[in-house]
This record gives sequence, structure tokens and C-alpha cells, in this order.
Amino acid sequence: MGILKKMSTFLIYGLVFWLPVALAAYIGILLFGSVENIGRMILGVVVPDEYLYAGLGFVLFILIVFFSGMLLKLTKVGTVLSKIPVIGLFFGQGEIITINKLSHMQPCLFLYASTSIAYGWILSEEKVKLGENQAPFPIVNVYFPNIPTLVTGQVFAARKENVMKIGNSSSEVINLLLYTFRSPAAILYIPWEDETTEQFEERSKSFGFK
Repeated sequence: MGILKKMSTFLIYGLVFWLPVALAAYIGILLFGSVENIGRMILGVVVPDEYLYAGLGFVLFILIVFFSGMLLKLTKVGTVLSKIPVIGLFFGQGEIITINKLSHMQPCLFLYASTSIAYGWILSEEKVKLGENQAPFPIVNVYFPNIPTLVTGQVFAARKENVMKIGNSSSEVINLLLYTFRSPAAILYIPWEDETTEQFEERSKSFGFK
């Protein structure tokens, strides 16, 4: 029975590895075939069939996507399209979150709810005014990633006292969020630059520090 159990474990591990690979390959083949057919249809307008070699349709599609990106990024076309109601949402000119950007941002914990703490990254800090008066509580914009994609997520505005900077590197936090692929030895809380030791220890109580 022990041998059968060990063999079934190996089988499961093999399936866990190969199923995503097979799925990715299958999707890639379908995508390549569809893109190739579309590209060949476009080329067929000006190129005789005997010169439509395999792969030319795919190359044409890649070139169209590439030059479209250049047009939207380097000219005002994207700005004009972004002003069209509804459709303009797909042509926003804002910055895109990438893994590389996350690796250079300040990771944090923030109070997602009264009983729930979530990991995130600090985007910016905003001052708040109550009428003409400066409010005593600044707002911190926190990027809250979706799992496991990480680069798609939401932006939450949290009061500064509800955001705890952590001293762990972004790489450690990324590995932790990927279903604890590699967990750090401990999560390191660090205070804000203008925070006293007493204020830091008092505020840490909301994050599990007693």
C-alpha cells in the first residue's frame, strides 16, 4: 500500500505540472491558428496565394499590434480615443502596473476591513482638506493586487494610520502572495518617518501587535 500511495503521489505531481503546460500549448496553438488565418485573409487581398507562406499571417498580425501600440503611445490618437464615452475606457493613457514596478514599490499591510488585514503596495500619499482647513489625517493610495495575476488589481484610499509599512522586500511579498511559494522568516513592521515610537506601538495594536 505504501508503494502505491507513493506512486499515486508522483502521478498527481506529474499531472499538476503537465496539465497547465498542455493547456497553455493548446491555447497557443488555437491562438496561432486564428491569428494566422486572419493575417492570411488580409494578405490575400494583395499577395497571390502561391506566395502566402505559413507564418506570414501571424507575422503580419504581430506587426499590426506593434505599430498600433506605437501609434497609441507616441501620438495623440490614444488621447483622442480615450475621450469617447465607454469605448474610451480601453484607451486610457495611465501607467500600467508590472512585476518590475511592484518590485520597486513600498509593500505594506492595510486594514481591508475591521477584522481583515491585506497585503498591498503604497502608490502615493494625499493631503485632505475639510473645507478650507487642513485635515489631520492624510490619505494613502494603496494598490491591492489580484491573486495570482498581481498586475491586475484595485486602488484603495486608506487613512494613513490604517496602513502599515513593512520592511520585507517586494520580492518576498510577491513570493508570499503566490500561495506562500516562499515565505519570509517574519513580517517586519516599520513606522512612518514622522511617527514616534509610542505612536507606532499604539497603532500596531490594530495589526496584531500587543
